[in-house]
Amino acid sequence: MPEPAPSPSQAKQAPLEGIGDVIVVASCKGGVGKSTVAVNLACALASRGRKVGLVDMDIYGPSMPIMLGLQGRPRPEGDGLIPPLHAHGISVVSMGFFLDDNAPVIWRGPMAMSATKQFLRGVSWGALDYLVVDLPPGTGDIVLTLCQEIPVDGAVIVTTPQDVALADVKRGIAMFRKVNAPVLGVVDNMAGFVCPDCGHRDDIFGSRRGDQLASELGIPLLGEIPIEEAVRQSGDAGVPIVVRDPRHPAAEALKAVADRTLHALGHVAAAKVAPEPVEVSGDKATRVVRIRWSDGVVNDYAMTGLRGWCPCAECQGHSGRRDFVKVEGAELASVEGVGRYAVRFLWSDGHGTGIYSYTYLRELAKAPECKPAG
Repeated sequence: MPEPAPSPSQAKQAPLEGIGDVIVVASCKGGVGKSTVAVNLACALASRGRKVGLVDMDIYGPSMPIMLGLQGRPRPEGDGLIPPLHAHGISVVSMGFFLDDNAPVIWRGPMAMSATKQFLRGVSWGALDYLVVDLPPGTGDIVLTLCQEIPVDGAVIVTTPQDVALADVKRGIAMFRKVNAPVLGVVDNMAGFVCPDCGHRDDIFGSRRGDQLASELGIPLLGEIPIEEAVRQSGDAGVPIVVRDPRHPAAEALKAVADRTLHALGHVAAAKVAPEPVEVSGDKATRVVRIRWSDGVVNDYAMTGLRGWCPCAECQGHSGRRDFVKVEGAELASVEGVGRYAVRFLWSDGHGTGIYSYTYLRELAKAPECKPAG
């Protein structure tokens, strides 16, 4: 049984001075409302009394100046740092601040990578609780540069229900895991249109519901955002919906995304300080997995117990309660490291969506179902 694949250590990346958690918002596919989610997430966090910054890292298609009603061109200060602009309680930097109207950004990769670094370390952010980063679609130079430049505390994935978006999202999730960035969960955006007159729902972008989506991706569901004209109108007016009409159903859904994002960040933070596996081995004859931990503890797990306590949405649903799911003949095929906070077990029956945090694995060592026979 192989050990978990090593992940690049974020300890080698210098954190941004004075900034708490860095939350990246990614879509992997364009046109799914990623920037709308990012700006409303930032404003929702600020409304809870947090100090929040927002980076519009979509160098080629910046949208934050319009969505936040910001104008002006920041000038470097005496120390050479760029001062952010401010709107609705958040500090903002965007390439759109430095462009003339309708001017395209025609840059090759190295120039875009340089701008990415400038927006991270060349801005006088001051003290922030959270820095929300609106990433461009895909997994190109800008995304990789950011993940290599600074420690990312969590990624929020935004998608729509259709199959083509789901395929791209799976690639994006794999990329974040490769670069040691914890994936906090998925936001199902444009999740149906409900007629305000009759209440009938039309699944314009597909009938896959949020819990199905989360189950297929193997990550938590952070929220479902319906198609609402008020969201578009608020963005065009420069006042995000959570600020303009905080009691609107779409605003409530976006605020719930913010709350679940903070909850997920808490789990990631707790896992980071937990003991880490230094060796994972398996014996197919006895169907036992052995984990040696960094604090010297050694735990043995029955494979049927590990498989039965799989934490993924497909096995557990979204009720918030965990139940043991009995699977006959559970046999572990391989195991992969997920950042520095969890492992993913791949089973011989093809199941592999469960992400087991280190803390959860330590808890499972006490579960009766995980005790090896004899």
